[in-house]
Amino acid sequence: MKTMPNSTQEEKSRWIKPILEGEITIKDMAKVCPFSERALKYWLALYRSYGIEGLRNRSTRPKTHPKETPIRIKERILELRKEKKRCALKIGWELEDEGIKIHHRTIGKILKAEGLTRRYRTRKINWKYVRIPFKRGELVEIDVKFVPDKIEGKKYYQFTAIDCASRWRYLQAYENADNVSAISFLKELINAADFKIQAIKTDNGSCFTNRYTGYNKSTDPLNPRLHAFDVLCNELKIPHYLIDPGKPQQNAFVERSHREDQEKFYEQTHFKSFEELKYKLRIWNTEYNNTKHCGLNGKTPNQALRL
Repeated sequence: MKTMPNSTQEEKSRWIKPILEGEITIKDMAKVCPFSERALKYWLALYRSYGIEGLRNRSTRPKTHPKETPIRIKERILELRKEKKRCALKIGWELEDEGIKIHHRTIGKILKAEGLTRRYRTRKINWKYVRIPFKRGELVEIDVKFVPDKIEGKKYYQFTAIDCASRWRYLQAYENADNVSAISFLKELINAADFKIQAIKTDNGSCFTNRYTGYNKSTDPLNPRLHAFDVLCNELKIPHYLIDPGKPQQNAFVERSHREDQEKFYEQTHFKSFEELKYKLRIWNTEYNNTKHCGLNGKTPNQALRL
């Protein structure tokens, strides 16, 4: 009783077995075999070199491709990713500056193959927003970030201001996150900015407002005492807007920049003193303002200010 072969490996071995045992020649076998003489010779060579495992089917996928990205460019892409933690689009812009033209989707595939892409737990839904472009200085978001690690046993704070139109930022470190620091930061920001600030938006922190912490305690709730930060804004004739409580996404620009600070600055930099923190923060701020941004279509914040 004849049985069908269980695999192509077994079928190949059945056709070449009589040849190996000397019962028939390759030419005569090719006359009755559905496979070519060349295929029989190829199977025989594999069998003699690797045994029965040599007859296992192999992938027909080509080892190389005429349009494959050169290895030196791949290495440069991985080097930029590991050094600067940039996305595929920003890496593409940096390579253009170096005279290398490669599509950002190709860069993304290379990063994904190396396991260097960000993994999201949930599927991102792309909503179609109608975005009204800001003019420079039209709205500046301000927020406070805790410096992650203590320096000499003391905790410090980073005040951040970002222009919603150009993504231009101004950073400064302080020993306290109080009213005095907030007022000092606003004065420094006005002197540092090359544009007129028309409005400011902050969260409801106690260093920016007393609307949710002091109004109820006021002796005259209908005419409460203004916060010192609001008093300064009124003197400078700058409207001060507040986000809704528990809605940090309304401060999206500054919150996103804080994530950038955490991943690309604080997780890679160490400080021995408060002065060193302020010095390195200035360097990082300069680098950020000279980095090409996806939201600016490949322009830097300093370039966007000049448009």
